[in-house]
Amino acid sequence: MSAPPLGLDSGRAWVVTAVAFAAMFTSFGIAYSFGAFLVPMSTELGSGRAATSAVFSLTTLALFGLGVFSGAAVDRVGPRPVLLFGAVCLGGGLFMTARADSLWQACIGHAVGVGLGVACSYVPLVAVVGGWFHHRRTLAVGVAVSGIGLGTLLVAPLSATLISSLGWRDAYLVLAAAGTAVLLVCAIFIRPAPLHPGAADAPALRLHLRSPSYLRLYGSQLLLSVVLFVPFVHLPAYAHSHGTGEVAAASLVGLIGAASVFGRLALGAAAGRIGVLRTYQACYVMMALSFLLWLGTPGYPRLAVFAVLLGVGYGGFVALGPALVAELFGVHGLGTLLGVLYTSAALGSAVGPPAAGALIQYTGGYLVVILGSLTVGACAAGCVLAVRPRISQPVVVTMPGVPAGDLSPPRMPHPPDRAGRPPVAGP
Repeated sequence: MSAPPLGLDSGRAWVVTAVAFAAMFTSFGIAYSFGAFLVPMSTELGSGRAATSAVFSLTTLALFGLGVFSGAAVDRVGPRPVLLFGAVCLGGGLFMTARADSLWQACIGHAVGVGLGVACSYVPLVAVVGGWFHHRRTLAVGVAVSGIGLGTLLVAPLSATLISSLGWRDAYLVLAAAGTAVLLVCAIFIRPAPLHPGAADAPALRLHLRSPSYLRLYGSQLLLSVVLFVPFVHLPAYAHSHGTGEVAAASLVGLIGAASVFGRLALGAAAGRIGVLRTYQACYVMMALSFLLWLGTPGYPRLAVFAVLLGVGYGGFVALGPALVAELFGVHGLGTLLGVLYTSAALGSAVGPPAAGALIQYTGGYLVVILGSLTVGACAAGCVLAVRPRISQPVVVTMPGVPAGDLSPPRMPHPPDRAGRPPVAGP
């Protein structure tokens, strides 16, 4: 007889969290290192920066947009088949990108391959980790998604070093081999959550998707994603144009990732004291205000502080989002709920970096892009501040002969007197 599965908040749950950390470290680290490839790729393929930045935008469109399918898939077939499929897609997509002779080939390879690889290791694994925990869900999800920040911190400068020594094509081949191997190992050790109920019934999901809180979350994330990924693509080139070396400029993206690790863990702990919703809203305000530092006089220290503040807010935003959805709408069908929500990030990220690249090319500077990012970020913060916490419905207790909602104790009848006469009516 096989042993029963370990329960929630168990040691097995933390093993699953570690697996999710490794998968997100690898997949997001590779995807978010694209800023280091932007200039050499656009130079060799003969495309401008605005056109080449579309590779990243299409990738983020795919990795967030396809989460609606990978999230539903993990609710139905479990995490292992989904992660195996993602490993194959990640390796194949990077190989096709490395062999691309034109921009459209790079777009297909990177967007479809890497996008699917990340989509299969993000929404599904966040939902699985959330299903393994009850008391420490916010902390566990924060630990898992901190792999995104740490991967961004280490893989972006590593990619710049590989490009300097091997060229951008061979650098992508190295990342293809390493990324595929890590995701295959993760697929071996991943486990579905115990007593996982699968997706919620369709009527309940439709009610959640149409609720005001869900729509406000969707709108705020859509607006934020328009500006959030602009620094990932254009900040290294901005720093390099103001005298910063290539590796140091690429390290600014790594600095965003490092700060996001702190944000994921520290803000996740803070959420236990001041509430998930309030902490999540504070992350939006922090990210919007951080663009004021990019607006100032150019200088590497100022850009580093901007990257840190943006990264801290971004880390909390990523870590707390799944916990907030679970808090507002429950854990049933969490993969589907998150997958639909992250289509907002797909749409926003598809618009932001290409539009920023076009404006930079048209105006010959970054001022309009920075001012636009500040304005849209403020609108996103205003939208998320309108989200209200979940209010539990009061339990209505009914008793025979008592109207519904009347919770006053029932009056006991007066007993008959000693002679057996009925009681006299009284108050």
